[in-house]
Amino acid sequence: MREYEFETVDVFTDQRFGGNPLAVLPDASGLGDAEMQVIAREFNLSETTFVLPPRDPANTAELRIFTPATELGFAGHPNVGTAIVLASRMASRPDQVVFEEKSGLVRLRLDWSTPPQATLDAPQTLSRGAELPAALVAACVGLAPEQIVTRVHPPCVAGVGTDFVIAEVTQAGLAAAMPDTAAMRAARERFPVRPIGFPVHLYTREGNVLRTRMFSPLSGIPEDPATGSANVALAALLLELSDGEELALTIHQGVEMGRPSLLHAGARRADRAVRAWIGGAAVPVSRGTIFV
Repeated sequence: MREYEFETVDVFTDQRFGGNPLAVLPDASGLGDAEMQVIAREFNLSETTFVLPPRDPANTAELRIFTPATELGFAGHPNVGTAIVLASRMASRPDQVVFEEKSGLVRLRLDWSTPPQATLDAPQTLSRGAELPAALVAACVGLAPEQIVTRVHPPCVAGVGTDFVIAEVTQAGLAAAMPDTAAMRAARERFPVRPIGFPVHLYTREGNVLRTRMFSPLSGIPEDPATGSANVALAALLLELSDGEELALTIHQGVEMGRPSLLHAGARRADRAVRAWIGGAAVPVSRGTIFV
C-alpha cells in the first residue's frame, strides 16, 4: 500500500466552503493514469490535480488534471488552486509558476494578498468551432428556444485549450436552466466537443459584469461552481466579437448552487489572435493522506 498526501482548497472565493473545491496531490510520482482517474473519481470533485516533476527543469511542474470521468488538457480552477498550494509550500514565495500541461505551458502570476490569488494566461489563443441551433442548446438545458439570446452570437463551440458550447441566455433562462443528459448525449453525436462530453456554458451580461453557469454531466460534472476554462474562453470570444482591443470582466458563478464564486477575466488582441487570462483567490480547506 502506498500513501499520497493531498490538500483541498476552495477556488475563486475568499470564503471557505464557497467557490469551486479542488483536490491537489502535491507529489503524485509513481501514480499511473488509471490510478489518477480512480483517485479523481474517489474525490468526486469537478477536478483533481496530480503534480509531477517537470520535463523541463525551467518549469515548476507537470500538471495532470482529471474530472471524475476523464483527463483534461487544461482547466482554470485546477491551475489557480494548484499554483497557490504549491507556491505556499516553497521556502520563498514566488511571483509566478509555470505548469506543463497537455494543452501547452500555463503561466500563472501570484499575488500574496490575503487570501492569495493567482492569474493564468490561457495556453492557446481563441479557437472557434461550429455554430449550433438555438433550439438544440435550449433542449440540452431545459429551456425554451426563445430564452437563448442570439443578438451578439448564436450558440457556438469555443475554447482556449478546452472547448465548450457557449450560449447567452435571458436572466430567467439562466436561473431556470437544468441539464438534460439524454439531450446532451444526442447533441454530442451531431456536434462533438473536444475533449469532454458536451459541456454547456451559459451566461448573461450587463456591461462588463457576467453571471454564468456550466453543465457537463457527460463528463461527471452535473454543474460546476466556477469554470475558469469556460469563462476565459468566453472572455476571448466576447472580445473577438467586439471592436475593442482589450476587455476586462467580472464574473459571478455558482450562486444557484450555494457556492458563490468570483472570477476576474480578460482578453486582448495580439498578432491577429485573441489571448485571454483569468484569475481569482483560493482558501485552504483540508489536508490528509490517501492510500493507493
